[in-house]
Amino acid sequence: MKSLYVRVVLTFVAIVLISGTLGFLLANEYYQRNLRAYNEQKIMSIGQQMIDLYEHKSSLDLPAFMTHVANLNFQLYLVDENGAASQFGAPFRDQQIEPAIIQKVLAGETYRGITEEQHGLFVTGFFENTLTNSIGLPLTAEGKKYALFVRPNIEQQFGEVHIMFALLLAAMFVLSLVLILIFTRYLVKPIEKLSHATKKLAEGEYDIHLDISRRDEIGDLAMHFARMTESLKQLDEMRQEFVSNVSHEIQSPLTSIQGFSQAIRSGGVTNEQRETYLTIIEEESRRLSSLSKQLLTLASLDKETGLYEPTRFRLDEQIRQVLLVLEHQWQQKKLTMELTLPETFIVGDKQLLNQVWMNLIANSIKFTPKAGSIYIMIQKDTRIVVTIRDTGIGMSEEEQEHVFDRFYKGDKSRNREATGSGLGLSIVQKILQVAKGGIHIQSRIGEGTTVTVSLPTGEHPTTRTTNES
Repeated sequence: MKSLYVRVVLTFVAIVLISGTLGFLLANEYYQRNLRAYNEQKIMSIGQQMIDLYEHKSSLDLPAFMTHVANLNFQLYLVDENGAASQFGAPFRDQQIEPAIIQKVLAGETYRGITEEQHGLFVTGFFENTLTNSIGLPLTAEGKKYALFVRPNIEQQFGEVHIMFALLLAAMFVLSLVLILIFTRYLVKPIEKLSHATKKLAEGEYDIHLDISRRDEIGDLAMHFARMTESLKQLDEMRQEFVSNVSHEIQSPLTSIQGFSQAIRSGGVTNEQRETYLTIIEEESRRLSSLSKQLLTLASLDKETGLYEPTRFRLDEQIRQVLLVLEHQWQQKKLTMELTLPETFIVGDKQLLNQVWMNLIANSIKFTPKAGSIYIMIQKDTRIVVTIRDTGIGMSEEEQEHVFDRFYKGDKSRNREATGSGLGLSIVQKILQVAKGGIHIQSRIGEGTTVTVSLPTGEHPTTRTTNES
């Protein structure tokens, strides 16, 4: 498996090679379209000047003149009307040329070998040392006709430049490769650190420090990773605390059940004591059963998989039924119930929402002193808002911050009842999250508590309706 470092290096090398190839192809295209014809015209002009110079101003014979011109870095090939050929300067690598071309030049026409002949698709054709890659011009000397083929001696003119360019390209490639190796290491190193940090995180180690001072994508990634690590650390602490709380909540009733059952089996208790012990065992069993149901409900709500089954029903009727179920509790404390419950239809999970009202109203009854009052009101606009307000003992700001924490039971020093698992409001909050609703609690010590629940109406023509009994 290739590492990221190798992949990045190979990518950069591929980019250099591809860009070099494309650059060469673009330069070749430019040469073929523009420079090729220009180069031919320039050589033709130089050749014509040679002929004019010989025919009008030269006192030398033709071979001597051609030798002097060839010494100026030109390759010359001279053919007379009898087909006798003479070469001056560096020899052509390939001297093959069609006789028809020679006859054409002897007849006074010009041969444009650079543009008329194919010398490859690339700019390298400019350096092809062949007779066909030349300019043919007619020449008259001492009453004879000649065909003069002219070409610059590219090797002598640009030989050193070839070497220089070859060294330049080789140096550029080597230096580019070295710099790619160095700077790629600089780019990949923080990613390697991040990979090492993820391994440590997977092993349960949260004390991880990364450089998040960088102002780039890697810095942003490190910052997000640090935040994720902190969140996972808090989640792990919450999980451990949750397990600890569950163990404690289970251990307490189990200890009571074990102790009282041993006392009964010992036979040293009266019938009255045995009835009391059995009653306690029964209550603790119910407490364990309730706790297990609440834990299962929380687990299902956390997964949010198929638990919420919305139907259309009367919300006001549901709240009245909850009050009837809890009637014995609020009648026993002689509480006043003031209700404003207009006919209100809602689309939601009837069973889960019933659990919400049962928990909230039961809490209000539990923490409201005798002869107190509880107000319950439904309002409907774009959303449905249910307000439950009591004149109970209230809560401090610190308690309100933690009231939805799992297993939180508030300040027991203010004579709150110790019964309950501390999961009720956590379940309420989770149900409302699943139902796309919200809950807000406002409370003052000694003045009571107001709970506001907002829910979407959920009205939809295809939603099935639950018949009220």
